Amino acid sequence: MDRFEGKVAVVTGGASGIGEAVVRQLHAEGASVVVADIQRTPGDALVAELGERARFARTDVTVEADVAGAIDLAVEAFGRLDVMFNNAGVMGTLGPIDRTPMGEADLTLAVNLRGVLCGFKHAARVMKPQRSGVVISTSSPAGVLGGVGPHVYSAAKAAVVGLSNSVAAELRPFGIRVNTVIPGAVISPMTAAVVGGSANDLTGAAAALGESAPMGRVISPEDVAAGVLFLASDDAAFVTGATFPIDAGMTGIHGRSPYTSGRYEEPTTLLEAGRAGSTPTRA
Repeated sequence: MDRFEGKVAVVTGGASGIGEAVVRQLHAEGASVVVADIQRTPGDALVAELGERARFARTDVTVEADVAGAIDLAVEAFGRLDVMFNNAGVMGTLGPIDRTPMGEADLTLAVNLRGVLCGFKHAARVMKPQRSGVVISTSSPAGVLGGVGPHVYSAAKAAVVGLSNSVAAELRPFGIRVNTVIPGAVISPMTAAVVGGSANDLTGAAAALGESAPMGRVISPEDVAAGVLFLASDDAAFVTGATFPIDAGMTGIHGRSPYTSGRYEEPTTLLEAGRAGSTPTRA
């Protein structure tokens, strides 16, 4: 496929997990890509593997100059910016609210929210004069559901949705589309660290999550990448201001259907006062 032939993308958090999968798929479909990540070793290795149409920018998204520099590198190396994927994120501080270390909370917000804000700011300064572009940001089920993520992380991911929708309204007249993705529990080093305590045990994390996977298998980074590329492509030309779940229904399906087993597996009808039947009584 060549949906992104001649296009240029910047992916924060692009050296591992969802970001890496998006980088690889964008590149495979013709894009030139800047891998913006704080992890130099895997980032260098990835761009060395991909070759001429890839660059690495060591990027701490809490530092505005780093984010601006990654975008400037894209323009200097490849001439433009068509796709900005604000993906870098951390779980950050975990634990009870009454024992939350505020310094760690500030860092969590800086990565997960301020970093996205910096991405919007500097992508927009390039995309507005072009009058084209797509910005996609990563939120989480924790941003829309209580009890499924750490407190500060959840707050930041909820804010990403609000920020994205607000920016979408501003940038729409410039031909720039803005959307948010909500990945479910994806097999990645960060998920493995949360589930099993080891970022390197992807197999163990997959096994643990697979036991309760609602669609029979766990979500892979490539599954999320497919959704991100759809939103980034011309196939989604009129999709903006959208929040796009890629979560096996986690945020939209609240529980197991009663029609797959048990007393309601066979069709029935309930009428007045809970009476079972198909014909209403007449006085």
